[in-house]
Amino acid sequence: MPRIRSILSLLLVAVAIFCVSCGGQKASIPTTYAPEKIEQLQVLVEPIEEAKENFDVLKGFIADENWIDTRTYIHGPLGGLRQEMSSLTRSLLPKDQKQAKSLSQALFSDLERLDAAAKERNSVAVQRHYREAVNDLQSFLDLVPKS
Repeated sequence: MPRIRSILSLLLVAVAIFCVSCGGQKASIPTTYAPEKIEQLQVLVEPIEEAKENFDVLKGFIADENWIDTRTYIHGPLGGLRQEMSSLTRSLLPKDQKQAKSLSQALFSDLERLDAAAKERNSVAVQRHYREAVNDLQSFLDLVPKS
């Protein structure tokens, strides 16, 4: 009899553990931005918007055909842009993350091509890649919800 009780209690414990682990509410993924999340995103977007304003400096270097400063500016003041954009991308809703990642990859591809064209002193290619980079950056910023 004591042996049956111990087996029965062990079986009861196993069933209880199974029921507790299988039950419970599943975490739901939010589909809209809460006001607190929008405030957090606005803090993360500020350095990216500053970098967008700094693209005007880059445009000046390109207009003057100052290729050394163009390349230096891409690697210097715009060098931290990748980290800022990655941080912001991870903070977006899952539905927006894929597009944000794609746009940031396109932007950095444009900047790499711009750098290569500046190294070759190809003014036409530099201007084309500059426009593409500005468009990609603006599209990325358009994904971020405004308050």
